[in-house]
Amino acid sequence: MTKLERLQGEFVAIEAKAKPLHEKESRTDAEAAEFKDLLAQMKAKKAEIDLEVEATSAFSSLPGDRVEVHDVADEAPYAMGEFLQDVAFEARTHEKRPRLVRHQQRNRIMAAASGMNEGLPAEGGFMVGTDFASGMVRRVYDNSQVVNRCSKLTISGTSNSIKINGIDETSRATGSRWGGVRGYWIEEAGTLTGSKPKFRQIELLLKKQAVLYYATDEVLQDATALEQNANMVVSGEIQFLLQDAIINGNGAGKPLGILQGPCLVSVDAEPGQEADTIVFQNISKMWARCWAGSRANSIWLINQEIEPQLDLLSIPVGTGGAPVYMPPGGLADSPYGRLKGRPVVPIEQCAALGDAGDIILADLGQYQLADKGGVQMASSMHVEFLTDQMVFRFIYRVDGQPLWHSALTPYKGAGTLSPFVTLAARA
Repeated sequence: MTKLERLQGEFVAIEAKAKPLHEKESRTDAEAAEFKDLLAQMKAKKAEIDLEVEATSAFSSLPGDRVEVHDVADEAPYAMGEFLQDVAFEARTHEKRPRLVRHQQRNRIMAAASGMNEGLPAEGGFMVGTDFASGMVRRVYDNSQVVNRCSKLTISGTSNSIKINGIDETSRATGSRWGGVRGYWIEEAGTLTGSKPKFRQIELLLKKQAVLYYATDEVLQDATALEQNANMVVSGEIQFLLQDAIINGNGAGKPLGILQGPCLVSVDAEPGQEADTIVFQNISKMWARCWAGSRANSIWLINQEIEPQLDLLSIPVGTGGAPVYMPPGGLADSPYGRLKGRPVVPIEQCAALGDAGDIILADLGQYQLADKGGVQMASSMHVEFLTDQMVFRFIYRVDGQPLWHSALTPYKGAGTLSPFVTLAARA
């Protein structure tokens, strides 16, 4: 056992003792003192690990090789394309490349500290480095008008789930606000009646998303092209699947989507409305059912197939009419069209024209995502041996669901309200 492995084991052992105390809702004085001491031990052990990682990287050598003094600070940044090339080289030749070894040593410790599972190089698995992993996930968020608007948590440690406390409120009627809080106007020295809020727990259990990337021998020769293509393909597919789950997911092995969520409000079609149409009254009634607190953050998600319908929307005024939809680049001078002053964003995951879900009014800040904060990768030269391709498998662990578990009955008025509103089918 190396010194790094011993330190890693000691860190994990201390963390295992601290975790049950961390998860307790309340602690005794003795438990609080023990928890504080364990945190201090973890901090000290982490400092030892960091120092040993730096030393090991600086004096890295392979069995049978001469010892080489190596200054990590002088080493050029390890680009993802070069990393994939080295992984492919090792898979095919079983020869170690020192830079890949140093990379794995560093990330082995990071994996232990964060509780992430690490792939075994001997079995074709490699931990994607912190910079690679965060960069890939960052592209998923930066390039998505849906994902980047959601609330996001990162789960660390050895846990694969998280519980969030929320107010159990389904009505704004007196006595129901905040799940049961009630205030009173009272006379001087009047008697107070007690009330208290009601809470519920939202649990997110990480689901696993996998993407396979096939690289030909020709692509493997060019590190820059390999990195650009892998980033585009892998992050693009992760983004597509995650965005589809946020909209349509059923919660079974994937996040629970808006259209399957219990808080969704569906607005009926107008009496006599023709199939595959959208009329001004649909938009007006959807807006009226959007919770007022969500309007400033809401966006309209649409299938671009409905855009010709939006271009024809107008409010009748005398013998003419006033436009309802402001197309992209119009008076709003923005890349997106606007309805009720909010952006209209076309996405692939909305339903076809006329089906429920072809247009959605959503405040995505009321949708909670949680992920592990990293991406795992494994490689194989055997899956596509006959076609001379390397196969890289990327794993991303994530879950999500609406923060609301029910539509809200307003203080005054009949229709329920929600941050997520759609239009019923017009078939």
